[in-house]
Amino acid sequence: MAAGRPEWDQGAPVNPPVILSSTFISRGVPTPGEPSYARYDNPAHHAVEQVIGLLEGADRSGVLFASGMAAIDAALSLIPSGGRLVVPAHAYNGTTTLAQALAQDGRIRLSQVAIDKTEEVVEALKGGAGAAPAAMLWIETPTNPLMEVADGPALIEAAKAVGAIVAVDNTLATPLGQRPLDWGADLVVHSASKFLGGHSDLIMGAVCAASAEHDSALRDFRRIHGATPSGFDAFLLLRGIRTVALRLDRINASAATLARRLDSHPAVDKIHYPGLETDPGYALAKTQMRGGAGGVIAIEVRGGADAADLVAEYTKIWAPATSLGGVESMLERRQRWPGEFAAVPANLVRLSVGIEDVDELWADLDQALTRACEPK
Repeated sequence: MAAGRPEWDQGAPVNPPVILSSTFISRGVPTPGEPSYARYDNPAHHAVEQVIGLLEGADRSGVLFASGMAAIDAALSLIPSGGRLVVPAHAYNGTTTLAQALAQDGRIRLSQVAIDKTEEVVEALKGGAGAAPAAMLWIETPTNPLMEVADGPALIEAAKAVGAIVAVDNTLATPLGQRPLDWGADLVVHSASKFLGGHSDLIMGAVCAASAEHDSALRDFRRIHGATPSGFDAFLLLRGIRTVALRLDRINASAATLARRLDSHPAVDKIHYPGLETDPGYALAKTQMRGGAGGVIAIEVRGGADAADLVAEYTKIWAPATSLGGVESMLERRQRWPGEFAAVPANLVRLSVGIEDVDELWADLDQALTRACEPK
């Protein structure tokens, strides 16, 4: 990844410098693009925003936000007042919680759907029975944590037919796995804290917009609401993105190996991973995703919630922690969070595969599962 680097002038740094200043020398009326105050803009953002835009195949740079949730909030702000949002019932719980809060406040109307059921989503987009057509469709594919796969191109075509904005959360697949703007999406959203950053050392979000109008609105939202990341975090994110292709090659290969082994493990009741031929989302994932089915696997542990909790207690390499996409492998029982939606089984453990040796990861997971499910 050569983008986002300074010009090759003699004596110039290879990497963009870290700019930690909160304000900049500015006399008179600032001209567009001139740094004046870091909440408005920070030159430290420009390189990584350019890189994210290029990765997603956008005609413009991405827009950085102080967190993934701030990026989601900014994208949802594009729904006109009273407009209807169609969102996956099983999306990341931060997304659904925010959408429900906006609906309760009367800011939007809300329809939650099974995003992997194309006909159900298409009908919801149309409205009817007193409901107006959707103003925005939110797609998450694969979904977090149930790993459901949506038919992105078909849903976007249906959304465009009713005039809806389409936003796709591409955090799990990453732009190396799929590029929703190529399908016709208007917005692509990332929790850059995950695979893009890749080292569990920053909190950041990003949105790439297909149109200049949406791009401008997102930048205005960031400035007004103060959701601006620091220059140092922008430096960390760019450093992480430099290795994303290498990391994902290793992570995807290891995840596929682990999923096959877990599929026949006696302590696993069910596995959710679209890279397995037995998974309901396999055929779609095969056509939509490049380089593998991603680095997140969800398993339902035999023995219920208590056994699932013990798996996280017994591992020595897999870190018992929330989040995903880091170089270190992590796992957690998702229903330990009070806000997790009821459709997630109490015994579901989400695995985020890192870059450690795959056989060592397997040995650690195997012993933990075996111990957790032993008769007490």
